[in-house]
Amino acid sequence: MITSTANPQVKNLQQLMKKSSARKEQGVFLAEGVKMLLEAPPERIRKIYVSKSLYEEKGQAFFPHADLEILDDRVYRAASDTKTPQGVLCLMERFHYTLVDLTKRPDPFLIILENLQDPGNLGTIIRTAEGAGADGIILSSDSVDIYNPKTIRATMGSVYRVPFFYADDLKEILRELKARGVRSYAAHLDGASAYDKADYRQGCAFLIGNEGNGLTTDLSACADRLIRIPMHGKLESLNASVAAAILMYEACHQRDNG
Repeated sequence: MITSTANPQVKNLQQLMKKSSARKEQGVFLAEGVKMLLEAPPERIRKIYVSKSLYEEKGQAFFPHADLEILDDRVYRAASDTKTPQGVLCLMERFHYTLVDLTKRPDPFLIILENLQDPGNLGTIIRTAEGAGADGIILSSDSVDIYNPKTIRATMGSVYRVPFFYADDLKEILRELKARGVRSYAAHLDGASAYDKADYRQGCAFLIGNEGNGLTTDLSACADRLIRIPMHGKLESLNASVAAAILMYEACHQRDNG
């Protein structure tokens, strides 16, 4: 059992919690909580760190993994980045997807995120994407790290099942998608028609922009169609994850109902 916060493994966990560069260099990410443990792909679990109290509560049979490390409760709290630690941390191997992985179906349903910055928003979008039946998420290279612990928590396990990748050039991605018959729809205040007037039953990709500034003019110009979500009152826009959810579930509704 690890009983000191000076232990090298604990120091490494703290670095992985705080620094995307450390996560990238080691090819790993951290997933905290019993739910995240139970839903984790076993082949991607490198190591499990569990607090002494949770280990005693659940018993050895609950952790049938060869590489298990028990931490004193005080040490576990120091390693976790949450106010109410859940008692178990999974050290996971990162995922590696390509555009091919996201477009396996004849009529793929995708989300494209440009410069999204809030980890909670990204996690919520990933979780909603799974619920709405989306095939995957494409992010601009300047978007928030999907392996940020706050993002991972917000996905509630969906990060294990929703393919994603970061693209250096979203305009090139749009060109590739168009060549595959996928139409792109940009959520935009200047949209000529309401979001529910378009047909999303064929291959489609929704473009969602930065929380504060929306989509850039350059990327919006590359979309096949600008669509808008009607607003009442004095609102100009919705939270990025809310806007994404509205669009995704419209596509889900249309596809489920033929």
